[in-house]
Amino acid sequence: MEKKIFFRAVIEVLGKPKEHVESSIKEYVSKIKEDERYEVVNEELTEAKKQEDTDLWATFTELEIWTGKMDNLIDFCFDYMPSLIDIIEPSQLSLSDNEVSSFINDLQAKLHGVDMVAKQLKIENDTLKTNTAFLLKNYVTVLLGKSNLTSEQISKLTGVNKDLLEDFLDKLIDQNVIDLKDGIYYLKSKK
Repeated sequence: MEKKIFFRAVIEVLGKPKEHVESSIKEYVSKIKEDERYEVVNEELTEAKKQEDTDLWATFTELEIWTGKMDNLIDFCFDYMPSLIDIIEPSQLSLSDNEVSSFINDLQAKLHGVDMVAKQLKIENDTLKTNTAFLLKNYVTVLLGKSNLTSEQISKLTGVNKDLLEDFLDKLIDQNVIDLKDGIYYLKSKK
């Protein structure tokens, strides 16, 4: 491999459990080392640390890498998603119009792919929220059809957090499905 560009890259992994995070970063580095376009000359791996107020673990590795051309560096960014790239050598780079066009087109393709995934996830999330709301409404009406209950009782029966449930029950009151009197919810009779 021709050595033209020397760069430093930081790659991070966040997840759980700790063992998975540690093995994932090692597998990632191994994959980079196997890639013929890159020569890893230095590698520093940090120990996974538990993140505050979460059950997630994080680790990162700092790599120093040689590659032969700018396209490889750009591919590295797309393929390995480093959190930081620092070009050490050469101090100046010149790019042809074809290289810049190729980079911009690759970037646009990735952005369109990410946008498509985000839109699909939003649609799925909206559908899940709507269906969950219908299920909860049905469950609450069945429960209140059998007996009048407090929000705490409904929360225990449905498994929904009491505060979130009360917000939902308020919406059902606004829809004239149920009512509340002295802390007791009851199903409104249909006339």
